[in-house]
Amino acid sequence: MKNIAYFFMAAIGTVLMLHYGQSMLVQFIIATLLWFAAIQLKKTANKIPFFSRFIPSKLQSIVVLMVLLLVVYFVLNAVIGNLADLLASFANYEKNVTAIAVKIEQLFHIDLQVEMKSILSSLDIKNILSQLAASLSSILSNSMMILIYLLFIFLETDSFKLKINALFPSEENRTKFIDTLQKIELSLSSYFRVKTLMSLLTGFLSFIILSVIGVDSPVFWAFLIFLLNYIPTIGSLIATVFPAIFSLLQFGSFIPFVAILVSIGAVQQVVGNLIEPKLMGKSLNISPLVTILALALWGKLWGIMGMLLSVPITVIMIIILSQFKSTQKVAILLSEKGNI
Repeated sequence: MKNIAYFFMAAIGTVLMLHYGQSMLVQFIIATLLWFAAIQLKKTANKIPFFSRFIPSKLQSIVVLMVLLLVVYFVLNAVIGNLADLLASFANYEKNVTAIAVKIEQLFHIDLQVEMKSILSSLDIKNILSQLAASLSSILSNSMMILIYLLFIFLETDSFKLKINALFPSEENRTKFIDTLQKIELSLSSYFRVKTLMSLLTGFLSFIILSVIGVDSPVFWAFLIFLLNYIPTIGSLIATVFPAIFSLLQFGSFIPFVAILVSIGAVQQVVGNLIEPKLMGKSLNISPLVTILALALWGKLWGIMGMLLSVPITVIMIIILSQFKSTQKVAILLSEKGNI
């Protein structure tokens, strides 16, 4: 009975900490992801003869990190500028709602003007875009804290091995702990590498499609599609539907709407269901049901950031739980086919 009480107290405390410490934790997680990306990029860059030969090993991490931060900064700056232009011209699109309703009335002989306005107002696309712009701006405004966290993470990296030796005097326990860390790194690096490449490919092809169709701010929509592809299951669906719905507001016609749904939907299907599974292989071992539950849970706690991080967090949990006999059954339940 006492153990159950302790469990519920710990669970409630964890949820409260995740909820009320969201701002600090998200900044720290972004810094950790940047550190992880820099480490992986450094490993990749070392395979290039020029990089490994002419850049001293002590400066390699700094060079890779500076390049990564510059890319992130310029991309976010371009996207926020693109989104600001979109929001500024949003008033011009609202008149097309009536045009869409009139076309539906002519086609089906039913009165839909009030319903169409109600549906589009309930979607409140402008408000969603405004919130997204505020979130992106918040990341840039909090960049100083993120950089501070990032600096201290890099400073801790060198002394981490010494701490492992002190924490695990027994060679057997130390080896087991290092193996667990390597499994986490292997799973996450494989996931992020493949997912990033596939999201970049999807975003690039979508940018071309949207530019050809003439949708406003294609850079923003391509970035949104790139970002949403990290959200499992529903991300690709939203990434296809959202720009298609916006095209109704911009053009007041169903032809661009159908063209975007078909073309970007085809890109999502080919990349997501044919190319990505072949590259991803068996690197992830998560039950589809657990993926959806994790998506809902972390989305409720941390919004979009939680959705983006739901899969990596679940992967880490499964790997850690599988290392201990007392929690292996939980890892089996969370896994895809019970193999841990």
